[in-house]
Amino acid sequence: MGEKKKLRAAVVGVGSLGRHHARIYSELDEVELVGVADLNTEQAKDIASKYQCEVFPDLASLSGKVDVASIVVPTEAHCEVSKNLLEHGIDLLLEKPMTSTVEEADQLLDLAAQTGRILQVGHIEQFNSGVKKLRESLTQAHFIECHRMGPFAARGTDVHVILDLMIHDIDIILSLVPSEIVEIRAVGVPVLSPQIDIANVRLAFENGCVANVTASRVSMEKLRKIRIFEADSYLSLDYMNQELIIGKRIFREGELPKVSVDKIQVEKEEPLKAEIEAFLHAVQTRSVPKVSGEAGRKALEVSLRIVELIQKEG
Repeated sequence: MGEKKKLRAAVVGVGSLGRHHARIYSELDEVELVGVADLNTEQAKDIASKYQCEVFPDLASLSGKVDVASIVVPTEAHCEVSKNLLEHGIDLLLEKPMTSTVEEADQLLDLAAQTGRILQVGHIEQFNSGVKKLRESLTQAHFIECHRMGPFAARGTDVHVILDLMIHDIDIILSLVPSEIVEIRAVGVPVLSPQIDIANVRLAFENGCVANVTASRVSMEKLRKIRIFEADSYLSLDYMNQELIIGKRIFREGELPKVSVDKIQVEKEEPLKAEIEAFLHAVQTRSVPKVSGEAGRKALEVSLRIVELIQKEG
């Protein structure tokens, strides 16, 4: 048998995150980074030179030259760019948030189904080694607390902090709680940008679970944590350090309850690399991606409901 043909990859949008997509494609054996595209021509040339690949002057020029592509452009361009590439038969890894509106997300889902293309949404925390361990250790969440905070940066301010940062935690929560949301309460304010920069949300689920989620891009320190409380235990994950701590209640008759605390061994890896490898596997096997377009749409829909609620309350 002959050697398996390498997938040909492109990255559309090589800014602060897109350049890492390009780097990882260039390092993987099963794929060849054939080119990059960006409205900033100098930026595209710089990345193309670094990884010895082509600069695509427009989306049409990818047709016939590319099998897979990462789309890492501003959110408002996600739908238009994705539709163009899906119509040219290219499988897509589309960065979050999936689109600007649920209607646009539905357009992409319909088009991906019509063209038989893989559409994976870039919810990177699903590929965090700590999340994998958390999922293995979880029985039934009763209360969830999330904090995702960091200093202000110009990147990402084209959308509200809910769609920039909080959507990561919303996606994780939706994947961990097998129940429908019955109530959302939310507050948020703009601080340094015209968009909402800090927000707190309470999600109540039909099965009784409650999640309290805070996201801020105007905080002094960077923090990425999720804590989950069960009937007799709690799980605390530091996303950044990929560290998981589990506390369990120990009950002995005649004694006060005690808590045993264990630091769980997590095999650390780069989440973006794991995400891209999973995408390529879905393409090669024509299987449903770990974070499907449907999952991306669900996280988007909840996030937009939160934005609408905050704006209505404000």
